[in-house]
Amino acid sequence: MSIVEFWNQMAGNPLLFVAVILTLGVILVNGWTDAPNAIATCVVTRCMKPKSAILMAALFNFLGVFVMTKISNEVAVTITSMVNFGENSSETIIIVLCAAMLAIVIWATLAWVFGIPTSESHALIAGLTGGAMALTGLDAIVWSEWSKVLIGIVISIVLGFGLAWLIGKLITKICYNMNRPKTEPFFKGAQIIGSAGMAFMHGAQDGQKFMGIILLCVFTLQGGGSVTTFEIPTWLMIVCSLVMAAGTAMGGKKIIKSVGMDMVKLEKYQGFSADIASSIALVFCSVFGLPVSTTHVKTTSIMGVGAVKRVSAINFGVVKEMVMTWILTFPGCGLLAFIVTKLFLFIF
Repeated sequence: MSIVEFWNQMAGNPLLFVAVILTLGVILVNGWTDAPNAIATCVVTRCMKPKSAILMAALFNFLGVFVMTKISNEVAVTITSMVNFGENSSETIIIVLCAAMLAIVIWATLAWVFGIPTSESHALIAGLTGGAMALTGLDAIVWSEWSKVLIGIVISIVLGFGLAWLIGKLITKICYNMNRPKTEPFFKGAQIIGSAGMAFMHGAQDGQKFMGIILLCVFTLQGGGSVTTFEIPTWLMIVCSLVMAAGTAMGGKKIIKSVGMDMVKLEKYQGFSADIASSIALVFCSVFGLPVSTTHVKTTSIMGVGAVKRVSAINFGVVKEMVMTWILTFPGCGLLAFIVTKLFLFIF
């Protein structure tokens, strides 16, 4: 689908226009609250200035979406297949998707106000599920797809923490007798590469999910279609990457501080270890079509490198806030989406 065809569809259908704007709003908020995790360690260890890091994140977010989509669109397919809207009209389904997107924006914005990293991936899953349940009840949940989310949570957290601890431990052993100042230039360059890898995988995971929702809206209004056959247009990847970068530039500093400074005081080699571990974990999950949270992976990786020296190096007060936000996301955002959907269905 060309950008002209897409624009003509939006111009001819106000409901699609609203759905797309709300989805782009979710992507913007994702830039506030999720994308900064990819560059947090690189910024707080002074390897890159914030503006340069944001530009790098925008570029590699786009490349992540582009390359991973060419390899596999399984993550997007899982997201768009995990709920059942029943035999309702296309207009009703779009109203539900609009309500879900609005609920996600509200939820994520509240988390950003308090400077707490939240997962837009899990908010998206919760919002879609809550909205669909307002329409078709418990029959809305497609358990075969939901199981991938639960498996992904466990695998991503274990891999993130475990790999970060292992890589951090190996580096401390290998560099034990080296002159630390002489290793700084190497780890500075290595961490920039690691952060680019994280931004790439953020695009590969989160970019696919949200663009899949936009295309799902289009397919629904066209009378349905198999989401296993869609192809994400390049122009849509560019638009979403730019919107995400704008969000990071607008509000990313709060999250960068929470993740990269308050939780664990990081050195360059630790930031590098966390970025590499996170990237490996995200590659693994993406290849197997598991929709996971880049926030969860990155923060558990940072905890892993913090635990190399001593467990007490981790600020568990900050960790507790993050964990509580993660736990509350599914019921909280899901309930909010349920309520907003019921309200939208009543009004429209």
